Amino acid sequence: MTTNTNTDTMRAISQDTLGEPDVLREVERERPEPGVGQILVAVHAAGVNPTDWQHRRLGLFLGEPPFTLGWDVSGVVEAVGLGVSLFQPGDEVFGMLPYPYGAGAYAEYVTGPVRAFAAKPAALSHVEAAALPMVALVAWQTLVDTAHVRPGQRVLVLGAAGGVGHVAVQLAKARGAYVIGTASADKRDFLRGLGVDEVIDYRSADVAKEAHDIDVVLDLVGGADRLRSLDTLRPGGVLVSSLPVDFDEVTERAAELGVRATNIVVEHDQAGMVGIAALAEAARLRPHVAGTYPLAQAAKAHTDAEAGRATGKLVLTARR
Repeated sequence: MTTNTNTDTMRAISQDTLGEPDVLREVERERPEPGVGQILVAVHAAGVNPTDWQHRRLGLFLGEPPFTLGWDVSGVVEAVGLGVSLFQPGDEVFGMLPYPYGAGAYAEYVTGPVRAFAAKPAALSHVEAAALPMVALVAWQTLVDTAHVRPGQRVLVLGAAGGVGHVAVQLAKARGAYVIGTASADKRDFLRGLGVDEVIDYRSADVAKEAHDIDVVLDLVGGADRLRSLDTLRPGGVLVSSLPVDFDEVTERAAELGVRATNIVVEHDQAGMVGIAALAEAARLRPHVAGTYPLAQAAKAHTDAEAGRATGKLVLTARR
């Protein structure tokens, strides 16, 4: 893996059509310049998230190609735009580009609003830091901002061993909650190592019968388990979903049961990133990186991620 030595251009991963991973290709393009209120970041690592391959296949919010995917970034500030005072060239930062329209992290350089970033925790490598922003912000915005998880509450995380889930359980534990997670039986030891109090094997057990008196359900999987998990909530409890689709039936059932159901679309959020960074510095939050790939192998990263072979996060590296 090499770094482009031409200061006017950069390597990036682009696609000209929607489709399977092989539509992703390495291109050379002009290096961007930061605008007003923006910083230019030399990307050291970029996280891979499910929304990346969903956009690759379907376009979703980004519409028709060409475009460059990726929202998670960790790197070093290369230049700052007019009005930027929070960071200076040479600062190490990490963050999530504005979702959904700010994609572009699969590149050697990227620009973004200064308040999409926070100082990278010294306790994390760039690879670890790039694995965090989107999944940690989903966890923060569901559990902290929306559900207001408090010490002693019982939190049920559906899909606890996934990219968001394994971060969410750590965040809930850091806030003093009793955490129950659903996962396959082979992920039990992994989740126990993160501090999860109970693990429910979703393949062999009925979550609605195994979990009870739940204050907060975090839904990361959708489908039948999301609907059935409403029966685990105590009166006044809340289900928060990161999947804001097919939700009408959920809200109707929640109203019948006297509980609340809501969902979010993740937003870039410097206050959330600062809180996440503080937990990482205190060794209370750490992403599990299942694998790294050089930028040019973005297609392979997508192939492996979609196959469900990874526990935790996959990360692209843009520099040595």
